[in-house]
Parts: sequence; C-alpha cells; structure tokens
Amino acid sequence: MLSWEYPPKSVGGLAQHVYDLTGALASNGVEVSLITSGGQGAPFFEDVNGVKVYRVEPYQVSSPDFVTWVAQFNVALLERAMPLLANTEFHIVHAHDWLVAYAARAIKYASRVPLVVTIHATEYGRNNGLHNDTQRHISDIEWWITYEAWKVICCSNFMQDEVRRVFQVPNDKVAIIPNGVDVNSFKGLSRTARRSEYAAPDEKIVFYVGRLVMEKGVQVLLDAAPEILSHHPKTKFVIAGKGPFMDALKRQAAFLGIANRVYFTGYINDEVRNSLYSWADAAVFPSLYEPFGIVALEAMAARTPVVVSDCGGISEIVRHGEDGLKANTGSSHSLARNILALLQQPQLGAMLRERAYNRAINEFNWKTIARQTASVYHEVWEAHCGTPWFDQRQGNFFSRFNRLRAR
Repeated sequence: MLSWEYPPKSVGGLAQHVYDLTGALASNGVEVSLITSGGQGAPFFEDVNGVKVYRVEPYQVSSPDFVTWVAQFNVALLERAMPLLANTEFHIVHAHDWLVAYAARAIKYASRVPLVVTIHATEYGRNNGLHNDTQRHISDIEWWITYEAWKVICCSNFMQDEVRRVFQVPNDKVAIIPNGVDVNSFKGLSRTARRSEYAAPDEKIVFYVGRLVMEKGVQVLLDAAPEILSHHPKTKFVIAGKGPFMDALKRQAAFLGIANRVYFTGYINDEVRNSLYSWADAAVFPSLYEPFGIVALEAMAARTPVVVSDCGGISEIVRHGEDGLKANTGSSHSLARNILALLQQPQLGAMLRERAYNRAINEFNWKTIARQTASVYHEVWEAHCGTPWFDQRQGNFFSRFNRLRAR
C-alpha cells in the first residue's frame, strides 16, 4: 500500500483512513506493507498493529512547487520499494490518490501485479473545474492512475458518479466502500484542557474541526453567525484546524463584527478534539465539496449532534431529522436555522446524537470495511490469475485468500 499521509503526518482525513484500514486489514489476516512519507521524528520502519510501515523522505533538493515535490517523493517511494519487491512476494499494490501514482504504476509493471487505487477526491471537484495548468496536470495524473488500476475504490455514491463523469471510468471498474470510524478513539478526554478556555459556562458551543480551505465552507458558518447570535447571543463558535484560508476567515469575522464570538484554535490534538466534541452543542460541517465527510462520522462517534451541508458524500452519511440535520449547501440562512434548532431544542440534539452513535457503530465500523476491501483484493486477484501476467508460483495465494474470506 502506498500513501503520502500516515500518522504522525496528517494533513487531511487520508492519514486516519489509511491507519484504520491497514490495521483492520491486518486484523483480518491480510499481510500489509505500507510505504509512506516520514518526518516529525517518526521512525523509518515500525510495526503498527501488525502492519509493516516503511517511511521515506523525498530528496533534499529544492522543489519549485508541490507537483515537483510529489515527483521527488515518488522516486523515494520506489527506492524503498525495490528491495522489498526483491525479497517479498506481493500480490496487490494499493495506491491512495494521485500523489503516489508514479510509484504505484512502476511497481505494477515491474512486479506484474494488479493495481487497486482509492480515489478520495478529485482535482476537478476540489476546484469546481480545472482553471489552470497545474490543476489540469493533476487531473491528468488522476485519470492516468484510474486507467492503470484494475479496480477503483470510491467512498460514496457521489464520488463514484464524479469518477465516472470526470475520468470516464466504466461502471464495473468501480467499487464503493465507505470510510469508517473507530468509536473507541473518541472516548479519551484531555487531562489539561478546560471548557472555560474556549467558552463561558453559560455559552453554547458550535464546533467545527477540519482543514481551513475554501471548499470546507467555514465562511458560510461565519456568515450564519450573526443570525444565530441574534436569536441566541450566548453562543461561541470554536473553529479548530489550520490551513491557507485562516487569515481570510479571521478578516471575515472581524468584518462581520463577531470576532469576539469566534475562537480560532489552530491545530488541536485528539484529546482536545474529543473534549470539544463532548462540550459542543452542535458540530457543524458546512462543506461546499465533500467526497465523504469523515468528520461527520467522527462527530457521530463522539455523540455530538451534527449539522452538515446537503452536498456530496457527507449528505449520504446524515439522514435529516433522523441522526443529524442538513442545510442547503452554501446557504448561511439555512445553516443558521438548523444550528438554532439544536441550540433551542436540547431534546432534539439528544435524540439525534444517540441514533447517530448507533449508526456509526453498526454501519461504519472498520472490521466490515476491511472485509469489503479484502473482497475487492480477492476479486482482482482471481481475475489476474486468468491473465498472461499471472505467475504460477503465486498460486498458493489464491487458496490462502479463500480461507481469509471464509472467516
């Protein structure tokens, strides 16, 4: 498996996805070797929950842009993969997004093993179109890796439709496997953080956590704040996370005259995040583009009532009025009305959060998702066995996979 993110390097939701998926696969008896990026003092090799994790550093040569850095990173991935491929028998290469496309394709052809790719988002969707050469270049790489893949995994019906529309991927090449959540990871509260550091005792907390980028829609939440405050003045908006949009959001809050009602925390660790979920009266995710929306699942697992925008994959997670509330995408008025419903009707929030928690446990657990992923591996391997690429020496893997499925 190849991924540019894995703890402790965490830029978006991909790191947590790969961490949970690989661990669940290993628990299901699938042998997984992950090659990913290093840094932040992480060891170059370690065993994590039965997963062999190999970390690499890109060349220490200046990169004029991120796309160049990605190319250097892929060469480093290949350098680490080569001795593994020479000494270990692999049967599937699984790539996550375009940032590992070069290495994934090279491994596919060098080892003559089938390629599976998970597309978590597209450049076209993130930017609502392709507006410059860099975006078109990234989109071309995304198309290329879906073309090279035997199977493309998407996390939602929304993403399946986007992949088919943008890259013309045929229906039978796409598998939908949702993201998951580990409810146990939301039980540990911070020993040092106090609610009083974020809000007064009589204030309600509206909580957002995630990257601060345009497509996450935090600007819509800020636009909704004056209407919310006019009906419920004792409300504090806690915005956790970092990103290139932070300064613009702070200027927006100042312009709206609500800067004293908004707390931009910057990066927070998992324990502080869990505490804020436990204190919050509403967790709000007003995305303009969202392939899945794992943050909504996290809030559900943390037993916090959620309000999301009615867009993309996040709209598939939440059922309005049953386990959460949905606002019209991009509408600050609709968002304000739904948030106010939770602030003014605590019994509604209590009902929604319990239903959401049960759904997170039953429908979005990693054990089930790992089984579905292993099933895709098996399907791809079985088809691969009937091609000229198949090496008879690998045949014992087929029977081993059948035994895993029987479990």
